[in-house]
Amino acid sequence: MSDSRVPRPRRFLVCEPRHFAVQYAINPWMNPDRPVDLDLAQEQWQALIRAYRTHGHTVDAVEPVPGLPDMVFAANAAFVVGGRVFGSLFHAPERRPESVHYDTWFKAAGYDVYRPESVTEGEGDLVWTGRYVLAGTGFRTTREAHREAQEFLGHPVIGLTLVDPYFYHLDTALFVLDDDNICYYPEAFSPGSREVLKRLYPDAVLATREDALAFGLNSVSDGRHVFIAPRAEALAERLADHGYVPVPVDLSEFHKAGGGIKCCTQEIR
Repeated sequence: MSDSRVPRPRRFLVCEPRHFAVQYAINPWMNPDRPVDLDLAQEQWQALIRAYRTHGHTVDAVEPVPGLPDMVFAANAAFVVGGRVFGSLFHAPERRPESVHYDTWFKAAGYDVYRPESVTEGEGDLVWTGRYVLAGTGFRTTREAHREAQEFLGHPVIGLTLVDPYFYHLDTALFVLDDDNICYYPEAFSPGSREVLKRLYPDAVLATREDALAFGLNSVSDGRHVFIAPRAEALAERLADHGYVPVPVDLSEFHKAGGGIKCCTQEIR
């Protein structure tokens, strides 16, 4: 079946982890007393970039800024569809300066950037499905930001409520496989949101809590290849059974900050 899956070239925006560290705690994964191996983080991040390029994807980079240790998590900085850039207003004051630098990059690249009035954290909580936007709330991005995104982007936005603090962003609990299907961990969502996802995606690939805690849902798919955390072995096997090709990439140092493959990857559409 895997031969029937067709990859689509993607354009990604990333930020080198030159200043990456865990200096504060804004999610349950973060512990400033647990040091980051910066050399290992650099090696892991470079391996991710190589994997993307090896599989035919374009990678652009934003210059990292001293004093912004989470700037490596490029996905949180914006949400881009059809050349429209819906920027971020971070929940944590420590991260708010990141938005300025990403906005500057997009503007220099010729994009108009919308500055939201409500708290919203880019692709952390806004996920493009090819037809509409799945939008997370409960810990970071607000429901008012969902309304702002719909008004600016002109695409339907479907709100989903997250209920487990370990999965504080939508991209830690769900990712899009292709234009027709998704993979997600049901218990990360409220009962009503689970019902919505079941109706929208009756054939979705379902993940376990173990898969999610291994950052298996913080993955990136090009429609055929799924760049996935190697510890999520059971999920990788299920994806292979559905015809996808897992590409393991170890970003374990970034797990210390509650991030993984998708967190480090902003997609420009």
